[in-house]
Amino acid sequence: MPEDKSRTSNQALKYNEAVFCVKGLTKVYDMGEIKVHALRGIDLHLFQGELVVLLGASGSGKSTLLNILGGLDTATEGCVVYKDCDLTRANDSTLTQYRRYHVGFVFQFYNLIPSLTARENVAVVTEIVPEPMSPEDALNIVGMGDRLNHFPAQLSGGEQQRVAIARAIAKNPAVLLCDEPTGSLDSTTGIVVLEALESVNRKLGTTTVLITHNAGIADMADRVIHLNDGLIAKVHINEHKKSPQELHW
Repeated sequence: MPEDKSRTSNQALKYNEAVFCVKGLTKVYDMGEIKVHALRGIDLHLFQGELVVLLGASGSGKSTLLNILGGLDTATEGCVVYKDCDLTRANDSTLTQYRRYHVGFVFQFYNLIPSLTARENVAVVTEIVPEPMSPEDALNIVGMGDRLNHFPAQLSGGEQQRVAIARAIAKNPAVLLCDEPTGSLDSTTGIVVLEALESVNRKLGTTTVLITHNAGIADMADRVIHLNDGLIAKVHINEHKKSPQELHW
């Protein structure tokens, strides 16, 4: 589905650089006698600096698509090109370098190291990339600059998720991939986390892809891509985005 052609002229000017070009993307999981078709031929472009929400029910293919974009999974057919790198033909070493230097991941569960402070959890990532931001700067962007020396057990769920976001962005990734980042949070805390993600997208220009089954979150996106049964069912452009504070669910 050539959904990128539906962009308005203003958005065409804003997103003049395609970060991802996806063509005919198919993913089939072989479960013994059963084959599960998670993706059934996805055509998609994602552009520099935009915030995209992938919206759909459980089993619609959202996480599979995100994992392939992030180099965590491989396609059965089709291609995924990140800038000038064809990820579907990349070897393990190239995919490792891609994940390390170009992509930040945020998951539903925070996966912080309990024995390390917020600053130290972020520093774990900054030590493996050539041009990171400081842990302090990353934590300040997500509003956690006053909790640098707190351990995960001393932080609320929302605060731990913001530390996880800081850890993801500290390596200055071009792409931030978020899989249900508010899924384990109440709506009030979730909005604070979404504010952090919106701030990262706005201040750093990081291409941000956010998975959710929650339609209320879609109003903060530049584009909403609706998935159903492994296909793109609809693409919606938000001409007037809402701030996270205006969201309700």
